[in-house]
Amino acid sequence: MNELTQLIKEDMKPALGVTEPGAIAFAVASAKSYVQGEVKRVYVALNSGMYKNAYTCGIPNSNRYGNLYAAALGAVAADAKKGLESLADITPKDDEAAAQMVADGKVTVVLDHIGSEITIDATVETAKDCCTVYIKDSHTHIVRIEKNGEVICRAEDTQDENDIVKENVPMIHQYSLEEILEYIRQVPQEEIAFIQEAFAMNLELLEEGMQSERTTITRQLLRENGNQKISTDVLKTAQLLCNGAIEARVLGLSRPAMSITGSGAHGIIATMPLYAYKEVCSLTEDVLLRATALSYLITMYIKEYSGKLSAFCGCGIAAGTGMACGLAYMQGGDEAVITRVIQNMASGLTGMICDGGNHGCAMKGVVAVDAAFRAVSMALRGVCIENIHGINGKTPEDTMRHMGMIASPGMVQTEKTIVEIMEQK
Repeated sequence: MNELTQLIKEDMKPALGVTEPGAIAFAVASAKSYVQGEVKRVYVALNSGMYKNAYTCGIPNSNRYGNLYAAALGAVAADAKKGLESLADITPKDDEAAAQMVADGKVTVVLDHIGSEITIDATVETAKDCCTVYIKDSHTHIVRIEKNGEVICRAEDTQDENDIVKENVPMIHQYSLEEILEYIRQVPQEEIAFIQEAFAMNLELLEEGMQSERTTITRQLLRENGNQKISTDVLKTAQLLCNGAIEARVLGLSRPAMSITGSGAHGIIATMPLYAYKEVCSLTEDVLLRATALSYLITMYIKEYSGKLSAFCGCGIAAGTGMACGLAYMQGGDEAVITRVIQNMASGLTGMICDGGNHGCAMKGVVAVDAAFRAVSMALRGVCIENIHGINGKTPEDTMRHMGMIASPGMVQTEKTIVEIMEQK
């Protein structure tokens, strides 16, 4: 199996609800599994991206939202064995028990520091035990567990110096756009057939959103699409399929999304408009799979520079750019066209902020889909913002690096301001 195929396969993961509440619940549930007795206190410290993204986010199988309730549910009934789907089996009784924990002042969640790299420190105390689980770099990557003052588990850190140097350059950054496109054209279809799982999962989430009385944007997009899920209008179909699924996800409806780079919304934007284009324009499964693989890889390329969670909207900017490249590929675009697409997206969308995982993500998705279709349409006709302008680089690789740098280190102060605004409301 090609290492780029392996990279995609390892990164694609189901996520129930917005990823951050699931990760918080997973961390607390993991800590709880090491203690005995009634939980007396839960204390969670988060980096700014985690803290912000879950702050007003809907929680699956719950009528509540946000950091405190995600942490409380982790202590009450979340299943750590299910990873990012840890909240899948929460009952109304569990939800009320978690709410009581919050009301009793047993749960504290704090902002630990401003930073784009994921950190979760989750402590659960009982009368007998105290356990802290430390998560770093990805939503479920436990690097250390301490129980009653002793380290009982630590991630392997025995790599030699050469391995560490190699890992300082992420795998995806060891490839040029030309090499990525060569892989996309040559990889056997059966090797990337697993990508189809993303469409099946995201379409089920969309259906949940279309049937829910809680969704509003979905119903409006459905009306705009002639009350059809798939119409003859490719843009309106793409808007419905993409942002109906995102709205269902951020409201906490009870179906998972297929995430990429640790985000369900990234996974939805990177896939659903491509599925819409394939359905409306009657393209082959082979073209869809290759376009989606390209979309995923471009998303990863930008995200490795911006950090997993930052002050810019990775869904719209990174996944939106990936998806736009996939759309160009589906329309016969070559490397020159896709380079122009990247330059158009970098020039148009890079300033979009992330103010947490919330209902606004669906509106950002609407903007990203519009921008992607326009960027591709122009690029196919030779029109783009040339590389002498703005943050565009001399190469597409430079442009994507500059896009990521706007987030990290560029928007660290912006992140602080966003969190302060949210806390003052």
